[in-house]
Amino acid sequence: MIRPLALTPGEPAGIGPDVVLQLVDKGTDELFVVFASMQLMADRATELGLATKLVSVGKEDFANLKPAPKATLYVYDIPLKAPCTSGTLTIENAAYVLQTLDAAIEFAQQNIVSGIVTGPVHKGVINDAGLAFTGHTEYLRDACQVEDVVMMLATEGLRVALVTTHLPLKDVPAAITPEKLHTTIAILYAALQQDFGCAAPNILVTGLNPHAGEDGHLGREELDTIIPALDKLRALNINLTGPLPADTLFQPHYLDKADAVLAMYHDQGLPVLKYKGFGNAVNITLGLPFIRTSVDHGTAFDLAGTGKANTGSLITALTTAHTMAMHREQRYA
Repeated sequence: MIRPLALTPGEPAGIGPDVVLQLVDKGTDELFVVFASMQLMADRATELGLATKLVSVGKEDFANLKPAPKATLYVYDIPLKAPCTSGTLTIENAAYVLQTLDAAIEFAQQNIVSGIVTGPVHKGVINDAGLAFTGHTEYLRDACQVEDVVMMLATEGLRVALVTTHLPLKDVPAAITPEKLHTTIAILYAALQQDFGCAAPNILVTGLNPHAGEDGHLGREELDTIIPALDKLRALNINLTGPLPADTLFQPHYLDKADAVLAMYHDQGLPVLKYKGFGNAVNITLGLPFIRTSVDHGTAFDLAGTGKANTGSLITALTTAHTMAMHREQRYA
């Protein structure tokens, strides 16, 4: 039996608590425990008009949990630092957000949970509270003391990983080095095998420049960096196609034969994926010692407490994490 997932709803004033409660009200077969304030979840359920049964679980209970009945939510209680109003940020609760994440990380590192699913946070209020925070991905990387991780977003029929993430465009070319390409592709290839059941993954790689550089007439990064790096990796029996022009790569002719696309920068690959699957996509951090998925949306303060938040991305994040956990368990059984 797969161990429970740890779910952190993120910013308490946002829609993170809402989508969790709305999901269990509809019913789900996924086994998870929400790491959050019991009082917060009770208050938000009342605000949403939901008769959710909240069940407090301790560390000793995780090994014996089964999927909760409809409208029932398992909660590992982490009290708020201050009262919370839907849609209104409270700087005092910034530390609470990181506390829920720290607890989930501890449980994942101790193999009590099979992975972590994260809800949306508000980076600004966390930093305003004097707590350095650039994002979930970096926070998890540092907590696990790993040097490199890879961001991959996925929706039905498409996975897109990134060589660089949140960089200004002017800084991207210098960040694409042979070492960065080697590390990113190695992490992506291993994850496709370990967590997605791809025996011999085929990865499509974009170029950096328009038309993949047009033989050097539109930029030399492909000739000087990308192609030599890919050739060295192909010599290790890693299946790579490219570099391909990004404007023609995202079509069935290529995608039907691929397990993932590797894009050079954030806005090269993700607009296509989000157009295809926004609201039903998942953000996945590869290279951690445990599974981590996340919703693809933000805190949406204007929807908090209204019952109008969409649960689609949370469902995708949970089912993806569960599927990854099953592949990992079977691989190492």
